[in-house]
Amino acid sequence: MRRFGSGSGGVNGKKQKKEKEKDNAENAEERREEIGMGLFAPLPEPETPAALQPLAERMRPRTLDEVVGQEKLVGPGKPLRVQIESDNLGSMLLWGPPGCGKTTLARLIARLTKSEFISFSAVLSGIKEIKEVMADAEKKSRSGRRTIVFVDEVHRFNKAQQDAFLPHVEAGHILFIGATTENPSFEVISPLLSRTKVYVLESLTTAQIAGLLRRAMLDKERGLGNERIVLGGDAGTVAGTGKAEGSASAAGETEDVLWKIAAFANGDARAAYNTLELCVRGAEPESLEHPGAKPTPGAPVVRRITAELLENVLQKKLLRYDKASEEHFNLISALHKSVRNSDPDAALYWLARMLESGEDPLYLARRMVRMASEDIGLAEPGALAVTLAAKDAFDFLGAPEGHLALAQAAVYLSLAPKSNALYSGYGTVMEDVRKTEADPVPLHLRNAVTGLMKNIGYGEGYKYAHNFEEKVTDMMCLPDNLSGRVYYQPTDQGFEARLRARMEEIRKLKSRSVSKG
Repeated sequence: MRRFGSGSGGVNGKKQKKEKEKDNAENAEERREEIGMGLFAPLPEPETPAALQPLAERMRPRTLDEVVGQEKLVGPGKPLRVQIESDNLGSMLLWGPPGCGKTTLARLIARLTKSEFISFSAVLSGIKEIKEVMADAEKKSRSGRRTIVFVDEVHRFNKAQQDAFLPHVEAGHILFIGATTENPSFEVISPLLSRTKVYVLESLTTAQIAGLLRRAMLDKERGLGNERIVLGGDAGTVAGTGKAEGSASAAGETEDVLWKIAAFANGDARAAYNTLELCVRGAEPESLEHPGAKPTPGAPVVRRITAELLENVLQKKLLRYDKASEEHFNLISALHKSVRNSDPDAALYWLARMLESGEDPLYLARRMVRMASEDIGLAEPGALAVTLAAKDAFDFLGAPEGHLALAQAAVYLSLAPKSNALYSGYGTVMEDVRKTEADPVPLHLRNAVTGLMKNIGYGEGYKYAHNFEEKVTDMMCLPDNLSGRVYYQPTDQGFEARLRARMEEIRKLKSRSVSKG
């Protein structure tokens, strides 16, 4: 262990100084234990009064049964839940998108296990703070006490900061829990990654987020159940009472507003809670007895959340869209078919409609990569590179600047020559793979890497194309049961016209080789 002492003085002076420092350290440790804290205050429970906490904080699940969307990890009988309930955990990394419950799960672990809980922020903590806490945790581990160290946004820690945890994770001084929105394979150092179990948390669906919003509106203890919220235009449902007012379409309008908030959150429960809370704060109070009228002083009031108010809060027009419903598939179908029909104007329009409706831009980028192979293929080989470059550009720039790169790709795909020859050929191949017998690889195509393999015929009869004048041989490369099968049949569109001519040339060369043989 590294020791620090004074640079001068007699032996007795050094001894007295060390004894004094030891006494001070022991007294400080005793004071920390008396008030139940280490170098950093445990964070299982926020210290801010509930009334001042954001809705998202107040509605944080308090039990594993309240966790939504992560049933594969913490559902009844699942391994992670069993480990938590039996207080028998190992170090872990929680990987998932924003607002899916990573911090919530870490806090639940702290509450349900018998460990001191220390939280780090990668934005605020440096090497010095990490080493101080690790030294304190090491002392506690020697006395049989365990420390859980939770590192939020661990991908923001540099290599040196991550290295500081490593020896203590390895020695078992701490139980390390890291949370990240980035792929741990690229953002967490290999030694730390190999000593932790990665748990993947899924993005919440629109339906799940809408359910959380309903729960918040009805919860009188932690949520908005005491606010008397009305969702919808001239009709709606008063939250907390179950009483519908106005027309019979009230429930439908209620669901429509909730669904729009949930859809715009894009899988982030925290964002959805924040939007709902802003809408409640921004809604003008109305009379409970006379909807639409201003309340008299002291009279009960309601707050109405309409689509118009929601647009004002979000500062954008809400287009009809739901990533889980028919409209989503209608729009992506319109975009794809506009590209296939070489209509750049329509492609731009449908792309913009989806982006403005809250669609994930990377989903659109992936679909355009697919279009480049399915509808354009080798008629314009550069189309694939253009779509991948558009995806990278969006990753680099983000929204809204990156939207222009997606628009560029959509127009390029629309104007490129079209061919589905590759798509059709691959489909035929897949059908043969599924329906025909899986014949062994012909012996002449196998590598004879050992003497035994060579003796039994591996590689015998193989023709090395570069040894022939035209670089083409008549050697058969398909299995015997598919001999002569033709899958790729290029069209006369774009670059495929050249490929078609080249394939014809290859056939003639092979026929000439056969006749010579």
